[in-house]
Amino acid sequence: MLAAVALAAAPWFAASGPGAAEEPVLRAGVAMHGAPALAPGFDHLPYANPDAPKGGRVTYGWLGAFETLNPFGYRGTPAQGLKANVYESLLARSYDEPFSLYGLIAESVELPDDRSSITFHLNPKARFSDGEPITADDVIFTFELLRERGHPSFRTNYRRVRSASAEDERTVRFDLTGSDDREMPLILGLMPVLPRHAIDPQTFEETSFRPLVGSGPYVVSDVSPGRAVTFRRDPNYWGADLPVNRGLNNFDEIRYDYYRDANALFEAFKAGLVDVLPESDPIRWTTGYDFPAVRNGDVVRDELKTGLPWGMSAFVFNTRKPLFADIRVREALAALFDHAWIDRNLYGGETVRTSSYYEGSELASTGHAADARERALLAPFPGVVRPDVMDGTWRPSASDGSGRDRDQLRRALELLASAGWTVRDGELRDAAGAPFRFEILVSSKDFERLSLAYVGALERAGIRATVRLVDSTQAFRRLQTYDFDMIPYKWVSTLSPGAEQKKYWSAAAADTPGERNYIGVKQPAVDAMIEALLAARERDDFVSAARALDRVLLSGFYVVPLFHLKDQWIARWRRIERPDTTPLYGAAFETWWRAPASADRPRP
Repeated sequence: MLAAVALAAAPWFAASGPGAAEEPVLRAGVAMHGAPALAPGFDHLPYANPDAPKGGRVTYGWLGAFETLNPFGYRGTPAQGLKANVYESLLARSYDEPFSLYGLIAESVELPDDRSSITFHLNPKARFSDGEPITADDVIFTFELLRERGHPSFRTNYRRVRSASAEDERTVRFDLTGSDDREMPLILGLMPVLPRHAIDPQTFEETSFRPLVGSGPYVVSDVSPGRAVTFRRDPNYWGADLPVNRGLNNFDEIRYDYYRDANALFEAFKAGLVDVLPESDPIRWTTGYDFPAVRNGDVVRDELKTGLPWGMSAFVFNTRKPLFADIRVREALAALFDHAWIDRNLYGGETVRTSSYYEGSELASTGHAADARERALLAPFPGVVRPDVMDGTWRPSASDGSGRDRDQLRRALELLASAGWTVRDGELRDAAGAPFRFEILVSSKDFERLSLAYVGALERAGIRATVRLVDSTQAFRRLQTYDFDMIPYKWVSTLSPGAEQKKYWSAAAADTPGERNYIGVKQPAVDAMIEALLAARERDDFVSAARALDRVLLSGFYVVPLFHLKDQWIARWRRIERPDTTPLYGAAFETWWRAPASADRPRP
């Protein structure tokens, strides 16, 4: 049956085409699994304050630099804040649900039960910031532009769409026949819409400090290349009164200042030059916030509970390198990471070891024996999942915390010896005498400190690792082309992992520059589990597929799992206020506002 899905406060409409005689199912949005939480006619998102005052400025700090104002291309590091403030997608996400979308540029959609197509009906009020209306032609233009000239993630997804057609000025239909991906309609719902009249496709891929025209609540008002970018709230923004926007976009001005290292950023925050600072350093959180503004209450430290998986933070092996091709080598190097010692000496005992790619959620396999659905999915791939991972008892290697755990070292050396590596003349060498040496590429002082601690543990096994600190731009370029031996990296996870898992782990992504399969994993079982995850219709089947994927990845020892924090830590000057409700995904800065009585600090 074809279901007409009415979004937000959009008018109801009847289904058309096959099944039109049947009663359409009318809902307030679309969800990956089940039904969305918000009913038709909802007033605002549950974590937003619809009465939040408007005005003032907020300044965020960011590490590194940027090279372009085009966040949709492949070249250059884009400035922060562009996607969130300047550009809009067809539908808007609620961050209080695993994966649900509501009306934005598209006021309603038609979606058959088999998800073999999706039709978007555009809001007639939708406008670009230059005043031009958003039409079906703009949607088709954007789809074709990103499919052919956008970042590889767009190209990979959109090339799986069979066809796209404009049925009238405000109606666009995507034919998804054969894609066999129930997430694809939602991926298309998150597609940005760019103006045909203001973009030259021939120059789209070039880096530029000239922003593209968007339709979002802000426009770029000032740019200091590589150093700062400022957004000004558009007084003529067309969507200000939509339910998904009530209580959002409260600042008149949003500024991102860039800093070379975390210490400089922290000092800027202490001086009041930065208003909000998410914190990831446990030592700084527990000992560094002892300055006058904290003591007198001008700076507030929030410890927020979220329902978001912590994801996988790890040292990542580039298995394209022959040195890391053997799973026994990877397992041995993982065994040499002494979390207990590092946690106590570097992080004040405030971190928790990560043991799953979906840590902290029901999707994590660790601690759960594989159920019947998982075993059926994994049956065609015997031996790919270790027995202790299959029964849920596996954990990352633990040490006695001394920094010189002999049992840990002995186990690692045994694994290395089985792979043909032995210690001779003070170094680990292969049968031909070549030493085991590699480089850890980092782009921050914090990761440099952590990497050096790990290097010390590796030296006990005769392994010579070096740490190379580069700026964020150089690191970005090298990651894009997989030009590294090992990197520290975090794959952010959601409660509804989907097509992005192909970008992270699929064999196709391993050979596609710009994707995030930094590991270089090419494992048929991984691809099969991703397909099962994307095909799942019910939440139970989805959870089983995600856990099965987690088990395959853990069994491959593709990374050295690191650790995560216990809560989401954010420091803010009291002049910046937030709603009482924290959404499932953690802090939603777009819902925060400036206290009306506070004055904007002049820029230095």
